[in-house]
Amino acid sequence: MGTRTYSLIIAALLTFGGIAVQEKPEAADKILSDAYKVAASQKKNVFVIFHASWCGWCKKLEASINDPSCSDYFNRNYIFIHLTVLESKDKKDLENPGATEMYNRYAGNTSGIPFFLIFDSKGNLLADSKIRAAGEGIDRPGQNMGCPAADDEVAAFIEILRKTSKIKPADEAAISQRFRKNKS
Repeated sequence: MGTRTYSLIIAALLTFGGIAVQEKPEAADKILSDAYKVAASQKKNVFVIFHASWCGWCKKLEASINDPSCSDYFNRNYIFIHLTVLESKDKKDLENPGATEMYNRYAGNTSGIPFFLIFDSKGNLLADSKIRAAGEGIDRPGQNMGCPAADDEVAAFIEILRKTSKIKPADEAAISQRFRKNKS
């Protein structure tokens, strides 16, 4: 058999034989750089979500953002990227290189996940998932809201969306209603 035959056999085994070829996750800096370019061309902001495969609240956040009741709003205003951090020892290979350092820099390694950041298309930080204000039902300033669910978290989230996008009252109502479903 020639070299070409061996190559075809190896390719077939890789494709059909169940042999998994795992690619290394892309570096956080590269993902962000690409997202900033797309955001600039589409006049959007970049919404970065730090998550892990084991995180139930991360899955709830993703489901809420992608829910048909509010996904159009999010897609009109943000470019979403996901950076994997805090994986279990047996899944560390899923983490994006540089993501943990970025998470530690912004979340202080004490916030838990999901944790999000919103940047403009030039990389300027506009907001993060830490609750900022006290009053009007928001009684946990400085804590990570994670996936907004409680009334104070949803109120803080809406304030962040007002600050970082053009949001209509109908969108606010739909997002509030959808995210409050995460309480149960």
